[in-house]
Amino acid sequence: MTVKEDDAARRAAAQHALTEHLRLTAAGRVEEWVELFAPDAVLEFPYAPAGVPQRVTGRDALVEHMSNFPETFDVEFVDLVFHETVDPSLVIAEFRSKGTAVPTGKPYEQTCISVVRTDDDARITHYLDYWNPLVAIEALTPNDVPSDSDLSVTFGG
Repeated sequence: MTVKEDDAARRAAAQHALTEHLRLTAAGRVEEWVELFAPDAVLEFPYAPAGVPQRVTGRDALVEHMSNFPETFDVEFVDLVFHETVDPSLVIAEFRSKGTAVPTGKPYEQTCISVVRTDDDARITHYLDYWNPLVAIEALTPNDVPSDSDLSVTFGG
């Protein structure tokens, strides 16, 4: 296999890991989802609102963090676009989530950008997840709750 073929295979595997991440997250299959990650993987949310950790490390913590996601959001991920990178183990993708915040029944439509690093086995080692926390807060806030500058949400473990 040439270096160019090796890079293409590695890029395809890294993109597949991200695609599977979206599929399994939407399906609420947390135990399968966590197998996509290296044992010491990091899931990071730079714009996490109060109540959501900015950084989650390790499979056990990942499972705990995502365990309530299926009861919080019923979503599908659409319009996935990959942006080519020089490093074939690095994936940058844009996509949208479409669905509902389960506790409120409100629509939950979010635009996301993810920067994902994978290892030699195409396991996710670092997932940097950019999404708009205001969209999540609005979707998870019941209609009868007055506006409050100190709103926070919880959807992790």
